[in-house]
Amino acid sequence: MKWLVLLGLVAFSECIVKIPLRRVKTVRKTLSGKNMLNNFLKEHAYRLSQISFHGSNLTIHPLRNIMDKLYVGNITIGTPPQEFQVIFDTGSSDLWVSSVFCKSPTCSTHIRFRHRQSSTFRLANKTFGIMYGSGRMKGVVVHDTVRIGDLVSTDQPFGLSVTEYGFEGIPFDGVLGLNYPKLSFSGAIPIFDNLKNQGAISEPVFAFYLSKDKWEGSVVMFGGVDHRYYKGELNWVPLIQAGDWSVHMDRISMKRKVIACFGGCEAVVDTGTSLIEGPRRLVNNIQKLIGATPWGSEHYVSCFAVSTLPSIIFTINGINYPVPARDYILKDSRGHCYTTFKENRVSPSRETWILGDVFLRRYFSVFDRGNDRIGLARAV
Repeated sequence: MKWLVLLGLVAFSECIVKIPLRRVKTVRKTLSGKNMLNNFLKEHAYRLSQISFHGSNLTIHPLRNIMDKLYVGNITIGTPPQEFQVIFDTGSSDLWVSSVFCKSPTCSTHIRFRHRQSSTFRLANKTFGIMYGSGRMKGVVVHDTVRIGDLVSTDQPFGLSVTEYGFEGIPFDGVLGLNYPKLSFSGAIPIFDNLKNQGAISEPVFAFYLSKDKWEGSVVMFGGVDHRYYKGELNWVPLIQAGDWSVHMDRISMKRKVIACFGGCEAVVDTGTSLIEGPRRLVNNIQKLIGATPWGSEHYVSCFAVSTLPSIIFTINGINYPVPARDYILKDSRGHCYTTFKENRVSPSRETWILGDVFLRRYFSVFDRGNDRIGLARAV
């Protein structure tokens, strides 16, 4: 599953809000049968969502991973608050959740916003649609109070879905976009910008730590950076242009040989994409170099070979970011090992790579709206 679009600051700010995320796995690969999925979600979905720790500079909402692959966190909308599990996505700019207006079969598996139960709800006379890499939605723009941990955005414009397609079997209720305003399909001011404008955060920065742990540890933090989540120094990368979380990548290499991004290319840092994606021809070449063979929609390698496969190195702004085979090779529910390189279907006309969660689990990422740059450092 892919989403379209993160920031950075060196110092620990006066007010940092951390929202732990949980990592979920595409349900089709985990639970066979609708009843098994429904029972699982009823048992696990929001049990820990109300537990929180409050310190002078930090707010943590402990969430755990349901399965694998995607990272989600909880927000609330309305008065009184209604809780939703959303993907914090740097590949897009719009916030939307499922609603009681939605009659698509997918919506029946989601928590849906009940607008009549909120005293702060306001309807706007506008419709919009978003096409993602793995699905699409259409919705209406509305306004209400949205909370991310202790952060509160009043009269926040967001979307309520009327139709959803392509999201079957994925346990989330919506998407919270963290890209720049100009990429908003609804034309609404993104929640991060609203929080910044309302003075809810002291610095225009947020960051992600995506844990390899299948149950807990992942966080998105707003308003600053907690250095305990990374090693060494943050390496700052300027954006290609302000308005999109895309950077210039120097090359992709393996065994000291360039295997892709010859002469430089574009790389999108995207928390809403699970894998590493690039042009079909170059991705197929990487599959051959690591000895992967196609089987269905995946490319597989022998699990015994993982320890002998070389790292693949992404060089960005002169700094090497190696991704070892144990990170770019995953196991499916049958215990078979598959590669995490996929064709980028969104930008097939030019060489654009999408650095998704496979890359970001290894590297702590900071997204700095104030300076239009991304910081990367080795995650702890």
